[in-house]
This record gives sequence, structure tokens and C-alpha cells, in this order.
Amino acid sequence: MILVFGRSGQVATELVRQADVTALGRDAVDLRDPPAAADAIAARNPRAVINAAGWTAVDAAEGAEAEAHVLNAEAPGVMARTCAARGIPFLHLSTDYVFDGAGTTPWHEDDMPAPLGAYGRTKLAGEHAVRDAGGPYVILRTSWVFSAHGTNFVKTMLRLSDTRDCVSVVADQVGGPTPAAAIAGALLRMADAMQAGKAGGTYHLAGEPHVSWAEFARAIFAAAGRRTEVDDIATADYPTPTRRPLNSRLDCAAIMRDFNIPAPDWRDGLRDVLEEFQA
Repeated sequence: MILVFGRSGQVATELVRQADVTALGRDAVDLRDPPAAADAIAARNPRAVINAAGWTAVDAAEGAEAEAHVLNAEAPGVMARTCAARGIPFLHLSTDYVFDGAGTTPWHEDDMPAPLGAYGRTKLAGEHAVRDAGGPYVILRTSWVFSAHGTNFVKTMLRLSDTRDCVSVVADQVGGPTPAAAIAGALLRMADAMQAGKAGGTYHLAGEPHVSWAEFARAIFAAAGRRTEVDDIATADYPTPTRRPLNSRLDCAAIMRDFNIPAPDWRDGLRDVLEEFQA
């Protein structure tokens, strides 16, 4: 049995849809009390643990960094140490926000992190806690997650297009939109490989080809048959509490080399999501 922390998030939802896993939502385990995660693992003795939970409200983290740190760093650390003591593979989701977004080349796993805000700092602290636990682990950094459920850019654009003829979208942030289904599939495949003795580590998985948010919005409207126009704006024209990385490109060569998992084509994932909406 694979134990999943998280149930209602995009990746956790896809994990439940793709495999026979035991997913624990906040009603079952309150990660604001990190020792509860250790109790949950000990009670179930799973063959692998996937952490798909955490604080994901990027802007809200600026005013609540201590709370975000508990969910994004302390709780994963407890999970990882508990798994390490039992020899259980532990897989943990992280983010492109651990980087500062400088330059235009894709980030490699061994590039120096330099988060711009509280969310990125807490996620980076979680990475350190997982590595320091000393057990078999995978840290999977991803970006721009979307699906047919939860809150994400695709759903926001479609909602706005219901009432607007034109939407302003930033055009100087570039990255890889990533289907939640592809992330879930990768985690399950890596969990199986690790249980069979495969070494883990830190990996990147993000969609290709790289696009700006504005380009992604145009692709969404085109695929959905919407006539909404996109007005390109700069990040400076859309200020938010958290500074967003301009360069969120992630190099995915390592996960292909070690696990034979290719970077997903987000255009295929977008078609799948839109078909699910229609169904």
C-alpha cells in the first residue's frame, strides 16, 4: 500500500484516480501537528509514502511564513525521518519557486536555490529536511500545475473568458505548464522503482514546450474554442505580494535518464483536461 498525504489537491486527486492508494486529507491527519504524520505512517506501515500536501497559497505565505513552514518543512521532515527509520521510500513534491528565476536557461537539479519569497523559502527548508533524514527519498520539483480540479490557471482563464472579451496576462514569466496527471504518474512509477531498489534523489518534472503565461492563455482559449483575446503585460504591471520567478524553466533530463520518464507535453494534458470538462 502507498500512503499519500493530501487528498483534495490536484496531484493527490490524480494519485487516487490512478492507483489504489490510501490518501489522508486534513480531516484524517492535521499536518499543523507534524507528529501526527509519524503516527499515521506507523499505524499503516506502507510500502512507500508520497507527500502531496502542504501550504500552496503563495501570496498568503508572505504574511504567514511560520504557519507555512510547519506544513512545508516541519511536517515533511517528520514524514521523512519516520520513513527513514523504517526503510520506507519517501517521495516529496517541491517547486520551481526554490529558484530566483534569473536567466533564461532551464534550471538543473544541482543549481543553487535562491527563493524570492516565503513560499519558496519554506519549500526549500522542506527539501533540506527530507535530505537530512537519511532515508531513501525523491524530491520532485515541478511547476505551473493544472488539472480539471482544484484551483489552477486553466480553470481561471476559462472562468474569465465567460465574461470578458480580453484578459491581461503576464508575458515575461516563462516556464512549463505541468499536468497534475503526469506528476502523479511519475510519482507512482518512481515509488515502484524505489521499492525495487532504485536510488532516488532530487529531480525535475515540468511540461514542454516552455511558454509564457500569456502564450499559455492563448493556447487555452484556442483549444477551448474561446474568442477571448490576450493582452500581454509585464510582471511589473501586475504586482503581487510574492515576487514570481521570471524563469521557471526546469531541465528534465535527469528523470528521463534515471527513470525513463519524459517531460510531458502540456498540450496533450490540456486537451485531456478540456475533454474532462466537456464530459
